Amino acid sequence: MTTGGTVAGVLLAAGDSDRFGERDKLLATLDGEPLVRHAARTLAGADIGPVAAVVDPGSSGVRDALAGLDIAVVENYEAAAGQATSVRRGVAWARERADAVVFALGDMPRVHAETVDRVVGAYRDGRESALAAGYEERRGNPVLFDARHFDALAALEGDTGGRGVFEAADDAAVVETGDTGVRVDVDTPGDLDGLR
Repeated sequence: MTTGGTVAGVLLAAGDSDRFGERDKLLATLDGEPLVRHAARTLAGADIGPVAAVVDPGSSGVRDALAGLDIAVVENYEAAAGQATSVRRGVAWARERADAVVFALGDMPRVHAETVDRVVGAYRDGRESALAAGYEERRGNPVLFDARHFDALAALEGDTGGRGVFEAADDAAVVETGDTGVRVDVDTPGDLDGLR
């Protein structure tokens, strides 16, 4: 396992908003900014290497919401087929640039950049090859995967993320962060109201 190399960040921001209603939830505002911008700023502000956002090319609003941030945009033309397609796109982008990747979710606006740093720090200390941010011993997001898991992530299909890969890793662990945001995502308008 390489622990001294580059860790890239990938923001998964191409999902649908079925439970949110007609609006794209990633563009719903919190504290005056779109949810996706909050999540993107977390990765951009962390002490990691290059960062990319995987977006649905049909959602120009998400791309616009990321303007001005030091984040590459990776289009996922298969976004409608499920989250696995975005994970695959993210891995393909990261594979050429990093020894590990941190995946964050565009609908989790309350994660702190320091939380990403804590997970990455645990990885660089030579601990596990799959690490998830946790709060009160419960697994949350973001999640870091060493390059040894890239092939498994690239093989995912359907509307699933990296959970199965994480659970299959023989050295996966949860890093306690003290950050309640790692367990807070926005699926419905009520979820958003609860953050205001």
